[in-house]
Amino acid sequence: MGAAARKPAAALLPIWLICLVCASRAGAQPYIGVNYGEVADNLPSPDETAKLLKSTSISKVRLYGVDAGLIRALAGSGISVVVGVANGDIPSLAADPAAASRWLAANVLPFVPATTISTVAVGNEVLESGDASLAAALLPAMQNLRAAAAAAGDGAAGIRFSTVNTMGVMAQSDPPSTGAFHPDVAPQLQQILAFLSRTGAPFMINPYPWFAYQSDPRPETLSFCLFQPNAGRVDGGSRIRYTNMFDAQLDAVKSALVRAGYGSVDIVVAETGWPTKGDAGEPGATAENARAYVSNLVAHLRSGAGTPLMPGKSVETYLFALYDEDLKPGPTSERSFGLYHTDLTMAYDAGLTSSTPAAGGGGAAQPKQAGGWCVARDGASDAELQVDLDYACSQLGVDCGAIQPGGACFEPNTVRAHAAYAMNQLYQAAGQHPWNCDFRASAALTSENPSYGACVYTGGGQ
Repeated sequence: MGAAARKPAAALLPIWLICLVCASRAGAQPYIGVNYGEVADNLPSPDETAKLLKSTSISKVRLYGVDAGLIRALAGSGISVVVGVANGDIPSLAADPAAASRWLAANVLPFVPATTISTVAVGNEVLESGDASLAAALLPAMQNLRAAAAAAGDGAAGIRFSTVNTMGVMAQSDPPSTGAFHPDVAPQLQQILAFLSRTGAPFMINPYPWFAYQSDPRPETLSFCLFQPNAGRVDGGSRIRYTNMFDAQLDAVKSALVRAGYGSVDIVVAETGWPTKGDAGEPGATAENARAYVSNLVAHLRSGAGTPLMPGKSVETYLFALYDEDLKPGPTSERSFGLYHTDLTMAYDAGLTSSTPAAGGGGAAQPKQAGGWCVARDGASDAELQVDLDYACSQLGVDCGAIQPGGACFEPNTVRAHAAYAMNQLYQAAGQHPWNCDFRASAALTSENPSYGACVYTGGGQ
């Protein structure tokens, strides 16, 4: 779907300009990317899009094809690019190594090293397409492209070659410990995994808690999908309690990789997101839920907690998508995943604005943090607050020792008092953003210090 690539000469950037750009991207997050879809007739220019991206903490962009204008506009920005091979090109690339060399010469070599192309995604959702001949051509196409890159030498030799899959490749994903690939794709996938393992390329997958909620639209499922306080779900096999669907889906994929014998292959989330609008039959498609999902996911990635089976490492994740795509077919939700409107305004604040201006100025400032303290809202029930208390105390960086027996904040020994302390601990640890004091509307911000006696509530800075 990308625009046809031309063949400009690859110009090397001056060292001083590279250093300036790198400094301007100091606020970028190396694990947060975004998908740039082009099924639209109202997209901003490549230069406008590049300027927008430079004003954010987004450090990676995934294209579904090869958009020469945008790739050139990102030259020297420090933002890496994933380019895509169209499904229709796979048979010729598989059949003829010379065709693979020509594709690389036209679509990759003109842009490196000025723009960092990290990965070539060969095809999109090929194994789930139902086209057996196309699926059979996938691995040979990947092999021929990688051989062409190795032969091209500097600038291309380090590029990874992979392919993007949906969760449809999974025969089993719930609970995560039972994760296994579908027998219909397992034989071909086994060979592809061997290639990925040998070449150091990642397994690319599209987990969407949004779709999980559509199949089970209960309030507790929504909280689980949106990283909001919930009772959690215990995996009967591993005995791990999962507190969000994203981690559960990724760990199911990890289990499937281990079961296939390739547990060391890295996972990259090629797509995940939540729509701001939907049809009557699409519950939960709202801007508020989209903001909750994406902002909480970003906070989760920034925490460095990883998942229970992949602890201490943030999985490289590409959010879907930068803009709404007004020409996409299907239900309203398909056209409503944009983080930004095409007039370059935010669809919602996901906490992605960079604290450091982009090169050349014009970068937006980080939204002001809320400060103050986060406490239990009047009217919230003890049942709601108990769930919030359990959730907050289970999160990385939250110390609930003060509300344990003998602690400075144990008295009064009530659910409301203990929940308020734990909510504030999580709010402060997460960075004092307003969305970190939501707790399904059972919490509220206050400028009045709730500390008392020896019980000290962290926070208060503006």
